[in-house]
Amino acid sequence: MARDRTQGEDYVAPLKRLFAGILVVCLLGIFLLWRIDSPRVEQFRANLVDRFVPSFEWAMAPVTGTINLFRDFQSYQRVVEQNKELRRELQQMKAWKEAALQLEQENARLLDLNNVRLDPRLTYITGVVLADSGSPFRQSVLLNIGARDGVVDGWAAMDGIGLVGRISGVGESTSRTILLTDASSRIPATIQPSGQNALIVGDNTLAPHIDFVENADQVRPGDRVVTSGDGGVFPAGLLIGRIASDPGGRLRVRLAADYERLEFLRVLRDYGKEQIEQPGELIAPEGLVQSDLSSEGSDG
Repeated sequence: MARDRTQGEDYVAPLKRLFAGILVVCLLGIFLLWRIDSPRVEQFRANLVDRFVPSFEWAMAPVTGTINLFRDFQSYQRVVEQNKELRRELQQMKAWKEAALQLEQENARLLDLNNVRLDPRLTYITGVVLADSGSPFRQSVLLNIGARDGVVDGWAAMDGIGLVGRISGVGESTSRTILLTDASSRIPATIQPSGQNALIVGDNTLAPHIDFVENADQVRPGDRVVTSGDGGVFPAGLLIGRIASDPGGRLRVRLAADYERLEFLRVLRDYGKEQIEQPGELIAPEGLVQSDLSSEGSDG
């Protein structure tokens, strides 16, 4: 057995050297083939590549797949990082959007307060709504202005567009405003353009109903409703809203003020008009007065 193993080893060594020599010669031939600069050799190389390279695509498939997998993994990592960055930017944009919307709403309300058209003789003071104490039985808001600011009980309160209510209760630094929607609210009004007088009665809804209309046939949906000034409750001409009709056919007022976003209210300083309580004396023509005086002197 030892002899056979030795004879086998004697054949293996020469074969290894033979294969190594053949491999070296082949590699040298390939090197020389690719280094020879000749048109014929170039054509031969092209034909050789076209003949054998497509046949070895199956052998390169694992290498190509591995390379593509590595590139896809790198792309996936970049996508994940970009996704995280986009999420952070989206969160920041949401915060900026919310802040921008709040500033836009506040700016719009302040602009509305500045653009409202009132009697130039009326002055006003603007207050911030501190709390909303609305309930099924009473609807009012609390303002951060009071007696120290000169607020007087009964003054009208408006937002940037229309009448909101009236001051009912004044403290040193706060005051309460009863809304037009409160069940205790009764506002004398005029319907334009017909000029019909009516009474706006609150019923704890956003569309108070209208009572005591002089001639309801002359009233149409969409007509403007403004304060009439009767009874000295409010100055005349303050916008309340527009006429609407409920499913039952009853006339109501679609309020112009935005009751869902009451943040600033303008309280109008209205000290009322001068009241004439004493009857005046008769003013006669000058000639008649002189004749009366002369007759009185002759009688004397």
